[in-house]
Amino acid sequence: MKITRVRVRSSAGPYSVVAGVGVIGHAAREIAHLGHFSSLHIVSSPKVWRAAGKTVERGLRLSHRKTLHLFNDAESAKHLGAVEHIARSLCQAGADRKSLIIAVGGGVVGDVAGFAAASYLRGVALVHIPTTLVAQVDSSIGGKTGVNLPEGKNLVGAFYPPRLVITDPDLLGTLADREFRGGLAEVVKHAVISDAPLFARLEKDLDRILRRDREALGSLIARNVQIKARVVSRDERESGLREILNFGHTFAHALESATLYRRYQHGEAVAWGMMAAAFLGYELKVTPAPDVSRIISLVCRLEPLPPWPSLSPAVLLDAMRSDKKSRSGVLRFVLSVRIGRARTFDSVPQQAVERVLRFTPRLIAAAGGRFGVSK
Repeated sequence: MKITRVRVRSSAGPYSVVAGVGVIGHAAREIAHLGHFSSLHIVSSPKVWRAAGKTVERGLRLSHRKTLHLFNDAESAKHLGAVEHIARSLCQAGADRKSLIIAVGGGVVGDVAGFAAASYLRGVALVHIPTTLVAQVDSSIGGKTGVNLPEGKNLVGAFYPPRLVITDPDLLGTLADREFRGGLAEVVKHAVISDAPLFARLEKDLDRILRRDREALGSLIARNVQIKARVVSRDERESGLREILNFGHTFAHALESATLYRRYQHGEAVAWGMMAAAFLGYELKVTPAPDVSRIISLVCRLEPLPPWPSLSPAVLLDAMRSDKKSRSGVLRFVLSVRIGRARTFDSVPQQAVERVLRFTPRLIAAAGGRFGVSK
């Protein structure tokens, strides 16, 4: 078994991401290295626990008292009420400051459980065991936690790094095809912003990856963990370099919030957002045309995606202004200057954004993508 161990720096001290096929079987040993805990509390969702619970329990061969806390992990349920539900459940179970919370699930579970861990008794230890591709390559690494408000996505939260992340591709075995393809959008994002050879590898091997070839998937996840860890270690609180991880996300978050988090899984919105960002880069003479073509072509291979909503550009622009990345209502976008490199652009002309919002779904449909504008 090949295990990749990646060290992540944070203000609270370094932690490790341990990634590899079958590593969940060594979860107890990895957690034991963290020290003694008075009790262990697993936070997950009913759906995730039915799929992965037995595997996780076998890996957590610990002598601690274990308590299971379940909540709805739909994006539309990612709100402060979910955090309160978990906090009260922890209180009722007798969790104290020496307890350990283990988040088992995808991005919503990680975000909500992470925020609960940051808030409960002003902070208790946290371990992530991500069970979706997007969580394994992205959201479980870096310490960002939070929940949505009606006004926008992830507007309430905290930077709270875990003590450990255990990432096993075998936990993706029961992942729905739609969620798997959505997770690959974050993989494409990492390649666009930071790794041109990885982008070329995706162009060559995407069909094999979509078949979930064990060897290809294991090495792909390990590489993405390294990319994410490198970025967040250099910029933990998103004051500079880390912003490049938001490539496509200004559009994506607007699409999610404007459709009340019910149309798209996060990766699907990111896929649309990356294509829109590529077009915006071309519109602003930032992204070369050949690179735009390659980005669009690769993302389109992740289809089918839910269609672009039949909303006016004005509605989506309002949603963008509520995004946490805006500054005093000024829109900011991460754009690719070439495949493998990206940076943030301030004060992007609103007219350019409106054109992209109006024409992106039509251009994709004309290019042969099996998605367009909803009716």
